[in-house]
Amino acid sequence: MTRGKQLQHALTAITAALLVGAYVAPGNAEPGPVMAATTALVRGDSVVPSVMTAVRAARTRDAATEAALAALASEVRRTSHPRALEDAFRGYFAYRAAHPEATENPYLYFVDYGLPSSTPRGYVFDMQRLAVVDGPFTVAHGRGSAASADGVPQRFSNRTGSAATSLGLFVAQELYAFRGKSAGQAYRSVGLRLKGVSGDWNDNARARGVVAHGAPYVTAAKAGRSEGCPAVEPGRAERLLPKLANGGMVFLFAPNEEWMARDPWLAAAAAAVGEAIGTT
Repeated sequence: MTRGKQLQHALTAITAALLVGAYVAPGNAEPGPVMAATTALVRGDSVVPSVMTAVRAARTRDAATEAALAALASEVRRTSHPRALEDAFRGYFAYRAAHPEATENPYLYFVDYGLPSSTPRGYVFDMQRLAVVDGPFTVAHGRGSAASADGVPQRFSNRTGSAATSLGLFVAQELYAFRGKSAGQAYRSVGLRLKGVSGDWNDNARARGVVAHGAPYVTAAKAGRSEGCPAVEPGRAERLLPKLANGGMVFLFAPNEEWMARDPWLAAAAAAVGEAIGTT
């Protein structure tokens, strides 16, 4: 291939990626591979190596996603949308590739909020061994997300005071002693602080106090409503949350078309680069 053709294909790939969205490494002050390649092209530098690096990275993430689906999809009893697990794994691997230092813990807590609160909808996966650690189990959603305790959540918010569930990808941070109230009675559990990394969809999670924790209103048969926290049974919280702490990840899914199209880790521009180059 001639140098002119290489540059033409590179420009085509970059343009396609930018049309998909500006997010390559959300929350990162450094430019992503697409923006770096674009800048290099404008300067007249060699852009092809940067683009090809992005292509290889995207294809590696695609292969990891396919491997996870092949190993784990049959273990998941039910999902609300054909893309539920694929989006969880794609987002997980995209974020880990961009932030390996922050995600050394291989555990992933996945919740499908497209299912009702009486349906077990939570899992914890070991993404290194590609194995189910626990699940399915019941998980609470925010009282601001559904009018009744029995329904499927329909409203999702990142706003303080909304008491609603936020969708997207979170990094699990430190454990702490959680204190809450249920039916007027105080209770204690282990809590796990969460950092939302899906931009405007959940980046207010830590400020809102959205955490994973155990709660007495979650039982094996049914989950009550929280203030937006993906709460689980107290005993399960004691077993699972320490596994997730300090670098595990949480992915909260719902078949919300706007979020599915715009979450930065699901619409990663690097994947578009790989697709564009692969068709040239």
